Amino acid sequence: MYIGIHSTKVGIFASARLLLLTRNQKMFHVEHCKSVRKMSVENLKKAVRNIPDFPIPGIQFKDITTLFQSADHLKELSDILFNTYKGRGITKVVGIESRGFFMGPAVAIKLGAGFVPIRKPGKLPYKVIEERYTKEYGEDAIQIHEDALTPDDIVLIHDDLLATGGTMVAAYKLVKKLGVKEVYINFLIELEELEGRKQFPEEVEVLSMIKF
Repeated sequence: MYIGIHSTKVGIFASARLLLLTRNQKMFHVEHCKSVRKMSVENLKKAVRNIPDFPIPGIQFKDITTLFQSADHLKELSDILFNTYKGRGITKVVGIESRGFFMGPAVAIKLGAGFVPIRKPGKLPYKVIEERYTKEYGEDAIQIHEDALTPDDIVLIHDDLLATGGTMVAAYKLVKKLGVKEVYINFLIELEELEGRKQFPEEVEVLSMIKF
């Protein structure tokens, strides 16, 4: 009887120790992944070229072509986007013309989702719905095919840059008109001082990969 009790206590102690080790390993893995991701994002940020006074004086243009030129950076960016949105049930990635077409299809392929373009007026061949919005220099519009999304879709809307947020807000309204189940919003770059994310409803998750 004593041996049996002793063996049970040893077994319980061993199980508790194993559980503690497993938890510690998981915590280390999570923190390690965060650290690696932070390093990756910093590497990507350094690859973005700044061009002053383009397209007009006073603008600091963020050139992402230098980011895409590197196969390693392109893979890093693709992996970060995939790991951010995997497991969320996304069925469609919506890309905004034109720089939303760079990474939009790539992340759609990795997520096993379809890709839907949002374009300027006159570019889409089938029946469309339209959203007009105001920009710094006047009014503009974007369109989407009326049958591109369904009420069962979980959608990730992707674009390259969050500045004032006007174009993405219009894209969000377009997608919502088609009655989708859920919407996520993603940008490659965010210019934080312009506070564009304040334009979106609080219940919508807005994420950017690189912040300036």
